[in-house]
Amino acid sequence: DDIAFHYADDVKFTKRGADKAAEIIAETIDMGDSEVLDRLSDVGFLAPFNKSIYGDAPEIVRELGTKVSPNDKITVDGKLIKLEETKRYVLLHKPAGYVCSLKDEKDRDVAADLLKPHFSERLYNVGRLDMFSAGLIIFTNDGDFAAKVSHPSSEIEKEYIVETSVMISEDLPKQFLKGIRIDGVFYKAQEAELLTKRKLRVVLIEGKNREIRRVFEHFEIGIKSLTRVRIGTIKNEELKPGEFRELSQAEITSLLEKQY
Repeated sequence: DDIAFHYADDVKFTKRGADKAAEIIAETIDMGDSEVLDRLSDVGFLAPFNKSIYGDAPEIVRELGTKVSPNDKITVDGKLIKLEETKRYVLLHKPAGYVCSLKDEKDRDVAADLLKPHFSERLYNVGRLDMFSAGLIIFTNDGDFAAKVSHPSSEIEKEYIVETSVMISEDLPKQFLKGIRIDGVFYKAQEAELLTKRKLRVVLIEGKNREIRRVFEHFEIGIKSLTRVRIGTIKNEELKPGEFRELSQAEITSLLEKQY
């Protein structure tokens, strides 16, 4: 089916065979005024047509990256898509066993589903926690906020508590602080402190995929639990697994401006 973008100035955007485009729209339609078209343009799925030249047989205009304005109308298969007016910033204590994804092909529990009964807006996770990890994660429908907070240049600290069933070697936090290369990937903690013989506090800035787990696997130490307890200035002081709260304006500002 065609994906059509109808503009207020009578310009039409269409792309036949747009399964990928539809997927991108599903992920980003509520994430910002222009992000949908930007992403479609980036991957080459958006070709603009000027309806005014040939009526219903529009002429191709080979200039990508066209922006939308608040007055423009966007339709998908003839259905009008409306941007959400209320921006949400929700802090969830994700329980272990939930995946951070909009949907899961393996039919596993999805963290976003914990919020759906409470918010009409479609919320997306900012960053990820792997399925077996627990702790704080932010959900939002504000694309600009998500992009800024999740970008490595933001350098927002994330703090974790790691518990094991065996003793943690003193060499692990020392090497983690110094930096260690595993399978060609360099991992380095901002802070790494032994709290007990079986508990380690770790602070990361960039946070590569499964970074803490890969470091522990390198030292052949199994992880009993891995919990994120802080994002920037935001700590978990009261939320139990599965509980959530909305961020205050001060907390939102602290993340955007790195006030800590």
